[in-house]
Amino acid sequence: MPTAVSNEERLFSLVLALLATETGLTKADILSSVQGYRQRYRTNGGNASLERQFERDKEDIRDLGVPLESIELPADQGAVQYTRYRIPKGEYDLPADVTFTPQEIALLDLAALAWREGSLSGESRRALLKLRSLGIESEEPLIGFAPRLRARDAAFDPLREAIERRRVVAFGYLKPGEDRVRRRRVAPLALVQFGGRWHVHGIDLAADARRTFLLSRIAGAVEETAQEFDAPGGDPAEEAREGLRAVLAGNRALLELQPDTDAAARLGSRGQAVDGGRVAVHYSDEALFADEVAAFGPEVLVVEPAELVAAVRDRLAAVAAAHGGTDG
Repeated sequence: MPTAVSNEERLFSLVLALLATETGLTKADILSSVQGYRQRYRTNGGNASLERQFERDKEDIRDLGVPLESIELPADQGAVQYTRYRIPKGEYDLPADVTFTPQEIALLDLAALAWREGSLSGESRRALLKLRSLGIESEEPLIGFAPRLRARDAAFDPLREAIERRRVVAFGYLKPGEDRVRRRRVAPLALVQFGGRWHVHGIDLAADARRTFLLSRIAGAVEETAQEFDAPGGDPAEEAREGLRAVLAGNRALLELQPDTDAAARLGSRGQAVDGGRVAVHYSDEALFADEVAAFGPEVLVVEPAELVAAVRDRLAAVAAAHGGTDG
């Protein structure tokens, strides 16, 4: 079985190969010789999945600001297999007045380590690819510790990897108000942060429709299946944000906040003052907002809507019941 090569190592090898050539490399040259592709390349064909990977990698390195060129010779017009790719080194070099000290490079490396367990782990590793491909390496040892930040849900990394590989995933999902976890099969299209929380937007295969799922409601592990899918056009991340913004605009709570309290500081800063000293706050998820409001106890009173009033009352009643019969 071929040795697994990380996405970072494959992209790094691709950039180095394209920098090293003046005349350019064809797709066949790249797939058969570059680290991360050659291990899975089949000389007799059957490389469709690998070719799709290369197309996604081209997008990734262009997103990094790499000036990737496609060259077609006049005699090969229209023959895609003869298209050659290269990175003009003069256009990829850092400006002459931009330099880094060994200490600054060490800090960049440390930043990548710090985010390795965080929500930007993939992005942070890629951010160093350009520096390394230009021969900029740290000559200073890293300090003896690196913080480990866990700034995202456990489902984040498996979903990110499934999006990169265009693979369908399966996971359990618990909707608010339900006591049974439902199994979902989703073609994930984008991870989106909205309102301080991570969501995955994709195609729910059972419903054959676009859906946005809150990562914190995913129960158990995300399982990547062998089923591949073709991503539709457009910008799925922006489509997800538009949907979430519409939900946010449609949910409005009217609150009475006790002055000089934590609730007044936190909720008041997110809302808009209305008549009578009340504050109008928009929210995208009733269950999560009810949790948040209930946590402030008597510092906040929900005036409307009735559904939110009932949800907060239920949470406060559950807390009272859980502490019933205790002293004080």
